[in-house]
Amino acid sequence: MRNRLYYVLFLLYAVVVAFVLYVNGVFSGEGTSVVNLAINLGFLVVIGVLFFVSFLSFGRLNRVTDELMEFAVSLQGEYKEAGGKNLWHKYQDKKDVFENEELRTAYNKYRIRIKSQSTRRGVVSPCELEEYINENLLDRVGMNFFNSGISGTMTGLGILGTFLGLSMGLGSFRGEDIYTISDNVGPLLSGMKVAFHTSVYGILFSLVFNFVYRSIMSDAYEKLEIFLNTFRQTAQPPAVTEDENSAAMVVYQAGMANTLRQMLELMKGDGVEQTAAVERMVENFGRQLQASMGADFQKLGSTLRAAGEAQTAQAANTEEMIEAVKTLVEVNRNVQSALAKVMERQERFAGELKAQKEQLSRTCSEMSDEISGQLYAFEQMRNLYEK
Repeated sequence: MRNRLYYVLFLLYAVVVAFVLYVNGVFSGEGTSVVNLAINLGFLVVIGVLFFVSFLSFGRLNRVTDELMEFAVSLQGEYKEAGGKNLWHKYQDKKDVFENEELRTAYNKYRIRIKSQSTRRGVVSPCELEEYINENLLDRVGMNFFNSGISGTMTGLGILGTFLGLSMGLGSFRGEDIYTISDNVGPLLSGMKVAFHTSVYGILFSLVFNFVYRSIMSDAYEKLEIFLNTFRQTAQPPAVTEDENSAAMVVYQAGMANTLRQMLELMKGDGVEQTAAVERMVENFGRQLQASMGADFQKLGSTLRAAGEAQTAQAANTEEMIEAVKTLVEVNRNVQSALAKVMERQERFAGELKAQKEQLSRTCSEMSDEISGQLYAFEQMRNLYEK
């Protein structure tokens, strides 16, 4: 039985504890190292705590799956006794079908939803029980978030023990000369023994736990599927077909026609009789309307509420979009203003450059005229000197 495989974990745990005590000389009275024994026992204590928590979660999971199987067997027996008739009418008002709190809550949510969509002819738009009782529920009961990480945790603890043992051995090792090395070989090997032992324990526990955990969850999922298939065959709420919906509409229209005819007849009576008859007519009309179209109107109301919520959300999104557009326009306006200022500065700078160019041109022209005059005077002086 795969759902009892977790007992294998405790058997393996007991064997490993006995082996650790034997290797460290507890049974023979020849203890090798108290530190090594403490490290191994500390490692095994942590593993034992993890196994105990997993044991509790597996026990809860087994109780839930066993209850599902018991209910499935009960449904099959009642279905045969009823001659193959649907059993939903027997369980649609029962609130305590399951003893487990998780199952009872999920089933009552399903029952309330089906009841809100039901008419006297059946369910308008039935849903599946699997929407409420499914693998996610089993994962919560079985603490999948915890058990799925235990294998890696045990492997990590084994590696931690490995490094701890190696650090112990190397920390006490001294190698100044050959005599010192010979004296420190013993502590080094002792620390390495701790390292290798914890690694072996961690890997062994990880492999066995992973196998047991996957087997238990696979068995739970199979039992869930058997229960859901049995429920669909024996107690699935009957759905209203399209023909039945059309028939309900015909009945509704006939009731409307009868109501209008009564109103025409009432117009011929006196006031008191008219008032009493109108009250009776309204009451009968309300009952007929509720019986024929109650579920449809509820569904229409839900649709209209959803549409209103969507419209509100769309309006909010539109307002956000308008604000974003306004922000974008403001940013664009600021950029244009900055660009205009830059253009203005460039134009002013170009004007200043032009004025400086003209000034430089005039200065160069004046200097050229002055130099030409001086050269002419110098030429005249040289001619006079040569004569």
